[in-house]
Amino acid sequence: MEITEIRVFQKEGQDKKLKAYATVTFDNAFVVRNIKVIQGSNGLFIAMPSRKMKRLCHKCHFKNEVGSKFCNHCGETIKSESQNTELLDAKTEHRDIAHPITQQFREYLQTKILEAYDREIVAEGSLGSPSERVSSEVN
Repeated sequence: MEITEIRVFQKEGQDKKLKAYATVTFDNAFVVRNIKVIQGSNGLFIAMPSRKMKRLCHKCHFKNEVGSKFCNHCGETIKSESQNTELLDAKTEHRDIAHPITQQFREYLQTKILEAYDREIVAEGSLGSPSERVSSEVN
């Protein structure tokens, strides 16, 4: 699998931890959007696209986000995670939608995205700040 394009979209307000979003195209055939570039305590890293997990209200069966104390539809108190056996496999509030299977590929993907992000920062300094720019095309 070959990375054929990386697009970086910087976030406004560089004082925040979320620095940018990246879109990566593989083999000119498959796209993964919303990969986050985040400033951590040990430097930049990527976070794969994810979604908030949902939990059913035991009364009305409305899907509420994990961590909600009350149902957004009927107002019923939602059982805590330890009491609720419906989501035993959902240990966190977010679950990756797409992610690398091996550590080796994750490191490769992170390196390529962060290189494109660095190029975007340099290009912005010399060209201004367009809303969307192709940061890297890998051939």
